[in-house]
Amino acid sequence: MRSSSKPKKSESPPPTGLPKCPTGIQGLDEITLGGFPKGRPTLVCGGAGCGKTLLGIEFLVRGATRYNEPGVCLSFEENADELTANVASLGFNVDDLIARRKLIIDHVFIERSLV
Repeated sequence: MRSSSKPKKSESPPPTGLPKCPTGIQGLDEITLGGFPKGRPTLVCGGAGCGKTLLGIEFLVRGATRYNEPGVCLSFEENADELTANVASLGFNVDDLIARRKLIIDHVFIERSLV
């Protein structure tokens, strides 16, 4: 005779492999199984306007505010003032993080004709 109770879902152990660095970004840590690979570069690709810079800034802001991890942003398009203004509408106080030495933003100017 079969039991009328539903079979229990077996909880699988967390995957082993690379240590992860949580991003603190809602949903991203779940789909990346814990965040980005710790101590390794992560390349984010996409067309203009798809959110690469926003993802990077949010990663740095969350790292500084939630995990006490300082960060550096090198931008080739927008300067620090432009980036700060762009993300202020999201509630990120980048100026405060810069003043507390939790975040550095540097703009690297490259003449378009040389690219």
